[in-house]
Amino acid sequence: MENINNAGMPLLGDKMPEFNVQTTHGMKNFPVDYKGKWIVLFSHPGDFTPVCTTEFVAFARRNEEFKKLNTELVGLSIDQVFSHIKWVEWIEEKLQTKIPFPIIADDLGNVSKKLGMLHPGKGANTVRAVFIIDPEAKVRLIMYYPQEIGRQVDEILRSLKAMQVADANKVALPENWPNNELLKDQVIVPPAKDVDTAKKRLGDKNSYDWWFVYKSLK
Repeated sequence: MENINNAGMPLLGDKMPEFNVQTTHGMKNFPVDYKGKWIVLFSHPGDFTPVCTTEFVAFARRNEEFKKLNTELVGLSIDQVFSHIKWVEWIEEKLQTKIPFPIIADDLGNVSKKLGMLHPGKGANTVRAVFIIDPEAKVRLIMYYPQEIGRQVDEILRSLKAMQVADANKVALPENWPNNELLKDQVIVPPAKDVDTAKKRLGDKNSYDWWFVYKSLK
């Protein structure tokens, strides 16, 4: 049964609400226009701010890596589209980095309020939120960072890769996969759900116990 969240912002497993939004690439019907693709939607507190600028450069320089994973990047803040356009021009001119993805101009705050990106205790700007949305438009991962701390884009990319591997192979992935201290790039087999399976796994060489079995995907 599909999870239905009536409390406001979508939770993990919920469908991403639909919005008609103005972006730097024109009007978009979000997430419908990205049907069949993964999406990384990320908000930033404001244009022409140092931390946000460093993040946008990092996202832009990894855009092709995201595209190889059938993933589109979409930025958002409550600035107007004119500000977004000028900021994108500044980044290209001053930092020699072209911003290839659209930025939503949520100047009325409607999207930000619905997605829980406005936190009263952190002022009137959007916090650094990240939503990873799958090809079925379901929310699969949510991250929140305070305004004063920049995100690590490589971790967002790693999380996306891990999620796709987990989906494709019906497995779980350890801390910092594929560079886990115990398992390296191996993956975790779903735990046994009956006594017979648990007993069979006790002698498995690729296990620490019946509930902790791992394998290689190679």
